[in-house]
Amino acid sequence: MDITNLAFSPLIPWPALWVLAAFAALCLIFSLWRGLPGWALRTLAALVLLGALAEPNLQQEQREALSDIVLVIVDRTESQTVSTRPEQITKAVDALLVKIGGLDGFTTKTVQVTNDTAKQDDGTHLISALISAANAVAQDRLAGAVLITDGQVHDADIPVDFPAPVHVYLTGQETDWDRRLVIKNAPAFAILDEEITLSLRIDDQGQVPSAVQGHARISIAIDDNKPVEFTVETNADLELPLSLPHGGINLLQFNVIPVEGELTERNNSAVVSINGVRDRLRVLLVSGEPYAGERTWRNLLKSDSAVDLVHFTILRPPEKQDGVPVNELSLIAFPTRELFLEKVDEFDLIIFDRYSKRGLLPNAYLSSVVDYTKRGGAVLVATGPAFAGVNSLYRTPLSIILPAKPTARVYDVGYTPIISDIGKRHPVTEGLEAFSSGFGRSEDQPWGRWFRHIDADQKTGSVVMDGVDDRPLLLLDRVEEGRIAMLLSDQAWLWARGFEGGGPQQELLRRLAHWMMKEPELEEERLTATAVGQNVTIVRRSLGVENKSVTIETPHGEQIELDLSETSPGRWQSDFTGVGNGLYRLTDGLMSTVFALGPSAPKEFENTIANAEKLKPLLAETSGVALALHKVANPDIRLVRTGRTAGGQNWIGFTPRNAYITTDISSHPLLPAWMMLLLTGMLIIWAWRVESR
Repeated sequence: MDITNLAFSPLIPWPALWVLAAFAALCLIFSLWRGLPGWALRTLAALVLLGALAEPNLQQEQREALSDIVLVIVDRTESQTVSTRPEQITKAVDALLVKIGGLDGFTTKTVQVTNDTAKQDDGTHLISALISAANAVAQDRLAGAVLITDGQVHDADIPVDFPAPVHVYLTGQETDWDRRLVIKNAPAFAILDEEITLSLRIDDQGQVPSAVQGHARISIAIDDNKPVEFTVETNADLELPLSLPHGGINLLQFNVIPVEGELTERNNSAVVSINGVRDRLRVLLVSGEPYAGERTWRNLLKSDSAVDLVHFTILRPPEKQDGVPVNELSLIAFPTRELFLEKVDEFDLIIFDRYSKRGLLPNAYLSSVVDYTKRGGAVLVATGPAFAGVNSLYRTPLSIILPAKPTARVYDVGYTPIISDIGKRHPVTEGLEAFSSGFGRSEDQPWGRWFRHIDADQKTGSVVMDGVDDRPLLLLDRVEEGRIAMLLSDQAWLWARGFEGGGPQQELLRRLAHWMMKEPELEEERLTATAVGQNVTIVRRSLGVENKSVTIETPHGEQIELDLSETSPGRWQSDFTGVGNGLYRLTDGLMSTVFALGPSAPKEFENTIANAEKLKPLLAETSGVALALHKVANPDIRLVRTGRTAGGQNWIGFTPRNAYITTDISSHPLLPAWMMLLLTGMLIIWAWRVESR
């Protein structure tokens, strides 16, 4: 295509040329005032001279027309995967590309928008994609844009300067409906045995069927316990009172029971992690008789400000008769009935330290301790030589829950406690060797020696530490809902005193107390998943030696088998990379747990009902329209001028831009310079001749 234009290339700057033109105008006015008859010829001469100085040229351009570009931005985020939307998108894109391809001089540029799985809560960034695509092409070639989306975009507030109409193809169906579970308020931690309140809400969205409108079924489970179902009201704030069952991390799983016809179940679930902390640990310590280790127990328990300790030492047993009048004794009576019958359930832990059967505690009181343990209490028995004799605690009702039976033998020899094979896998004693201290310790003798060991035969439970001749030294057992620990020696205080370098007495007793308080991190059988971003570390702990694979259920329902590798005795571990945000379920066939990557219900599923409300300001600014694909599956395309309405009920419009590039330019003077000079001279001479007459 050739285009010819008149162009000027002045020989002097334009300001100087305008000054000369002004001077010529003054001369013309003077000539008119004086009545000179050659004023017209002189004016023509001045114009020709000024034109020559402006140097007019005929400029010829060779232009190549460019195609107009229509941007097609396709929303392929997770919210577009529900119902029939994928098929709608595919058909709409195919039909749009065919129609635009049939327009003379038009081409398309398609951009697919997906979620960034590397981010915790990405959302749909459709406007950012539109701006990036527009910046990648020349602005004078943009004839329009079509956004194929459900309208649930999360960057609609970004200002857009688009030079052509922007239209929206809205996916979804008129009958779409969905439910969403929202956790409005949940504390990060809570005190055990104190009631807390969680706020949640179930929102109905879209055209909810009348049969299920206004109510929903919700299941609630803590950790891997069996869920409990309730019927609750929808579209209303719900207050849920509850108390945590144990210390440490408590995983609360909420799940709205899905109903047929919902768009998705991805927003039906939520996981809340609450750290359970104990306000106070109430401990009852009963010392059977004064000895060197009694002060060690007391100092250890009193060093923790969170421990409320009630300590009784039996200084004057009932059989002692020395004739001292009762009114002269400074000792207080042991409140046995109050402690062991009336208030026994107020204690978190009961410790019998070298206590023996001496008639002070009737069998009924000890039976109360047995019942307390079965109801979920914790008992620690630290034995002394009396445990092997006729006054042994084993000859009381406590024998029902004790995990070992005395053999009547006491070893009074030096030995180093060692961790048993099971103990190396048990979280109470796992890795205790690392706590060796003292100068000159070796791998064979990491700790100081003890010098007494009460021999006993194991009945139940697990032996986690051995003593003389690999005989049981520390046993742990579960008794119905409660737990019991049994230490077959009264020499643990030697570690606290640093004898031969000492040992990890404080760490051992701390773990014992936490295991007996049912802290999850010290459970023998446990399956955990720790997520950092999209990377998940899966750990399975077990006292068994069998390695088991785990099954991961993704938020999309896909089943993934994962093999674990043994990293230490009793611990198997593997890493897993998530395939997207949402709630994952993990099981090894016996144990199960859940974990969430990002929010369990991401931004994509906060609102799944198609709606173009967020995009209306952009449509109004660019004269575009929004068309629902379930009503108009294949809109017509028209060409409209800039500033005109660019869409209707069943059509959309694009603005032709007529863009081009110049491939060649040639320039020729309008008249030769000599001809311009000759013409000027002739006019001046003619004017002189006229005026001379």
